Amino acid sequence: MRRYGEPPEKHRRYAFRAGVYAILPLNGSLLLTHQAEPTPEFQLPGGGIDPGEHPLTALHREVFEETGYRIAAPRRIGAFRRFTYMPEYDKWAEKICAIYVARPIRPHGPPREPGHTAIWTPADLAVDLLAETGSADLVARLLR
Repeated sequence: MRRYGEPPEKHRRYAFRAGVYAILPLNGSLLLTHQAEPTPEFQLPGGGIDPGEHPLTALHREVFEETGYRIAAPRRIGAFRRFTYMPEYDKWAEKICAIYVARPIRPHGPPREPGHTAIWTPADLAVDLLAETGSADLVARLLR
């Protein structure tokens, strides 16, 4: 599995964290989430899979929390790993990120996740906006 970002530090212990993220295209645009804290950045909607939770259940939950949209027809297109510090949990993590393409159905209100804003952006600009290089690479491959 391809790794993005910094290599793991030999002296550091990393907690395993599986996550699911969605590329949500519609009419030449992608639905991204802007997270204000701890560092303002654009991301693919998604996040961690809770213990005992099915990855697709987590995908639907996370997209809804971060965008307010329901989704349909998710299809996994790839995965990558990265080693990173997660300030919201105050821990270092080895993240396995599974990426899906899904169809956004309709919004059911604003995002429920504090500090998140749903943003429609032209698909060709999304690659440059995404803070995480693995997500940006998979979006770029999908757009080719």
